[in-house]
Amino acid sequence: MAVKNKVQLITYPDSMGGDLKTLNKVLTQHFLDTFSGGIHILPPFPSSGDRGFAPLTYFEIEPSFGNWEDIKAIGENFDVLLDLMVNHISRRSEYFQDFLKKGRESEYADLFITLDKIWKDGKPVQQDIDKMFLRRKLPYSTFNIEKTGETEKLWTTFGKTDPSEQIDLDVRSQKVKELLKDIFMNFSKNNVSIVRLDAVGYVIKKLGTSCFFVEPEIYDFLDWIMELANSAGIELLPEVHSHYSIQYKLADHGFWIYDFILPYTILDTLINKSSKRLSEYLKNRPAKQFTMLDCHDGVPVKPDMDGLIDTKDARRLVDICLERGANLSLILSDEHKSEDGFDVHQIRGTYYSLLDCDDDAYLAARSIQFFTPGIPQVYYVGLLAGENDMEAVKATGEGREINRHNYSVEEIEEALDKEVVQRLIKLMKFRNEYDAFNGEFTVEECPEDELRISWKKDDSHCSLHIDLKTNKTEIEYLKDNGEVVKYLV
Repeated sequence: MAVKNKVQLITYPDSMGGDLKTLNKVLTQHFLDTFSGGIHILPPFPSSGDRGFAPLTYFEIEPSFGNWEDIKAIGENFDVLLDLMVNHISRRSEYFQDFLKKGRESEYADLFITLDKIWKDGKPVQQDIDKMFLRRKLPYSTFNIEKTGETEKLWTTFGKTDPSEQIDLDVRSQKVKELLKDIFMNFSKNNVSIVRLDAVGYVIKKLGTSCFFVEPEIYDFLDWIMELANSAGIELLPEVHSHYSIQYKLADHGFWIYDFILPYTILDTLINKSSKRLSEYLKNRPAKQFTMLDCHDGVPVKPDMDGLIDTKDARRLVDICLERGANLSLILSDEHKSEDGFDVHQIRGTYYSLLDCDDDAYLAARSIQFFTPGIPQVYYVGLLAGENDMEAVKATGEGREINRHNYSVEEIEEALDKEVVQRLIKLMKFRNEYDAFNGEFTVEECPEDELRISWKKDDSHCSLHIDLKTNKTEIEYLKDNGEVVKYLV
């Protein structure tokens, strides 16, 4: 199958009405022709943490969300995209629970990375750890084995607890390869069209490296899993948060990539009223990308934007976002902070709130996203022009909850009545239906306080003009009968 060049929705299984059945009803009732690009359902599997990203298994759906029949039903009308946390699995999974009981005697022992697979004597060396791109203070956790009473140290890239909730898988192991094959076959039979490889940048562990996107070994793994996905009729989307040069290497390798540069760059354009940096970027980026403004985490800053931003300018922009209620995710590892100490990993807040709940600025941002080459994804909170959920942050102590509000059907219907949401839906339909978006893209010369970009295919032509002084956005396009239409977004 081929990825459709149309708008996709990103949502949790329970964030639009409470479960998958209701999600399907909401989608078919309100968004049948809006998200003809597909639906990215964030992990619907039984999970022990990280809101689905610590899955126990990929062969079941969390019962409170529904079952595989519900996924299949959504797949009747929409391409379904699911996540595969290819780097790790939950410590509550049957595989790891068996390992905790029997240790090395467990039939699943080889799924995991005991430290002797990294250091010959199994003893970690701090000098090696200092070179690693860490997501927690130490890249391993210590567990007690029931049968022997001994302790085992295992590799755990992620996790806020100690020991971690997420246990790394050894992708070099035959057992892991067999497990991945079974997962893809199950996805295929349940109408899953696209799989996002979450945290794939961390799968190769090699001493003397950062243990992040280790070349050339990462390509061996990606080529292997691409072949597996092709055999199941599934498209792959590797998710790698890193310096943009790594993304471009993936693109050169023929993979879809995420445009993690666009969200910050659009924010910068609209807040600082200058299209200079954005125009240059749009002229030079790879086209085979998924674009987004918002997601379940935050707007990427470091390391994605390293080399593209001045940290003094970035601090000013971050401060404006903080004034508008945002919170931050920070880089842990000193080695990966900027020389002046700048350490912002992500800016967390709804995109609508980051733009000060200004309807015109928000529609300008979406217009830029939809006119940028690639597959546009819209996060469900962004779809409904949601504002920062400060109550959820306070109640959970988790900063990311600021942009993870769960909407009831009533709240969705209320949001659909908002003018800004109606304007956004009209814009998405135009992006889906107008043929020029399958043609040739041009960034046009214009003053710095404006932006002009256009698409042309055969007799179809459309152009976007944004006045950054006022955030007023106009689309001009040619109808089939040759009539020129101007449309204020």
